[in-house]
Amino acid sequence: MCSNKKIILFPNANRDIDFVVTRKVGEIMKKYGREIAICPMLDDESDDYSPMPAFCPSELEDELGDAEMIIVFGGDGTILRAARAAADTGTPILGINMGGKGFMADLEVEELDILTSAATGAYETECRMMLDAEVIRGDEVVYKDFALNDIVLRGDNKVIDLSLYGDGQLISEFSGDGAVIATPTGSTAYSMAAGGPIVEPSAQNIIITPICAHVLEAKPYVLVSDRRVSIEIGNKKHGPAYMSADGGRRMDIYCRDVINVGKSGKYTYLVRLSKRSFYKKVSEKLGEKT
Repeated sequence: MCSNKKIILFPNANRDIDFVVTRKVGEIMKKYGREIAICPMLDDESDDYSPMPAFCPSELEDELGDAEMIIVFGGDGTILRAARAAADTGTPILGINMGGKGFMADLEVEELDILTSAATGAYETECRMMLDAEVIRGDEVVYKDFALNDIVLRGDNKVIDLSLYGDGQLISEFSGDGAVIATPTGSTAYSMAAGGPIVEPSAQNIIITPICAHVLEAKPYVLVSDRRVSIEIGNKKHGPAYMSADGGRRMDIYCRDVINVGKSGKYTYLVRLSKRSFYKKVSEKLGEKT
């Protein structure tokens, strides 16, 4: 049964050139009587984009209140942008991969015929956990953020000293480039590149992966989701450090700052139309034989 709620089309203007795929999807939705909102994602406010006849572009945040879903045209980065915007409303996201690996996207461009299920409401959603992060400086919380993929702490081209704790108990101490605190969704992103495990994305875990640790004993850890992870920068820090959530804004981190990371009360809901399993997707995206 069709809903009377609108469907948001969120194209990355640098991926869907001239919005060719977005136009096709818009026509499919119009065919089924669905109201459409077009919210182009531009990397720079000065970027230009082609006008789309019959559609009036608007801002994503302005359309979320009465939207059934967001259809994203781009790579994982574009989906992460949509997920941040939709975290408070819980609006489901359907990704059409027009990027590189595209682990979070459900459909490839060649599979647009499956979209009839989205137009008619015949789809399922998958819940993905998110992380909250806060930076403590002295006795004060100086910064808060949240992430679908990961919270990353890195030295700015310098080695840093880190101490990692789980619920106040020491997990590991090492010098290195930093650490990735990831969700299962983010396990196939930076965490995997740094040597971390691949975890089923619908699982409920927190993954700690050291980045280029200068000690053999520093290994990845997979924790239960209700664990509170704390990261402290040591006194012997040799250069500046920063924290970022899902590759976004960098927050400068100093000696004796503490970063607390835990399971968020926010969730991302991804629309599932294809029958492709996670294991199949990993094999395809990572170039393994099937």
